[in-house]
Amino acid sequence: MTECNMCGSASAKPLFRAKGYDLVRCVQCDLAYVSNPPDENALRKLYSAGESDYHSELHDPGSTASRRMATIAARHLKFTRRFVASGRLVDVGCSSGEFLLLAHEAGFDCSGIEFSRESAEEAHRRTGLGIERGTLHDTTLAPGSCDVLTLFDVIEHVPDPSADLRAAFDLLAPGGWLVLSTPNIDGLFPRLSYPLANRLDYWPHPEPPHHLFQFSEATLARMVESAGFRVAGTRHCNIDLAYTFGAPATLARMPKRLAYAALFAPAAKLGPLVGMGDWLYLAARKPSAN
Repeated sequence: MTECNMCGSASAKPLFRAKGYDLVRCVQCDLAYVSNPPDENALRKLYSAGESDYHSELHDPGSTASRRMATIAARHLKFTRRFVASGRLVDVGCSSGEFLLLAHEAGFDCSGIEFSRESAEEAHRRTGLGIERGTLHDTTLAPGSCDVLTLFDVIEHVPDPSADLRAAFDLLAPGGWLVLSTPNIDGLFPRLSYPLANRLDYWPHPEPPHHLFQFSEATLARMVESAGFRVAGTRHCNIDLAYTFGAPATLARMPKRLAYAALFAPAAKLGPLVGMGDWLYLAARKPSAN
């Protein structure tokens, strides 16, 4: 079994199994993670546009996925500007560039980093901005050269999130900002639906093997602070209901899934109102040099 990425413990309890991958929860620090993750070659294949219909859809501005991402990009920018309104911004995992376009128009000096070759090329074509192909660990950016690093729906995908957060800390200038988002395993919908997950062999919140980690607000804040940051604020949201449960036309053809959506969609919608959204934002700052 893989050791916990946050505390190093090898003691974990099983949560859910999907597609041959085991999601477990550390008994020491509560971090949820896939204990038998795919290797590097398998991960690279997962993010090839040729292997992912959803990933390919993002390259079509008229697709449902692309329109959804444009809406989400506006939400990303709104949260980011609560804390910082200008400076050198690098969007890590920039996908096809929707957020970069908005951030650039808002006055940030922008560039991106993207793991998928196809998406990196599409982001450059769409934005005209500099896009590096790879990860935080491959970048040519100089230490301390960034004012803002954004990682939207990225931290759950990477094999070593603790190392990525330390790399982000090194790349930021003193006083720089880290802004990220990720699904929240302690959201109201995941909590209420989990008792049925193993009985139904269905739990749409985690997505192994794409999501290697599942954070709560507490575990995410703890890992960010362990990398040297100071958490400045969070926001709870809900993942788009059509993404989680399926579009109405799809549900109409699947009575069991429709019943599941009718049972749990209200909880997903209510979650943010009670501080238990199934998706959360977090902003943290690198301490200023004194």
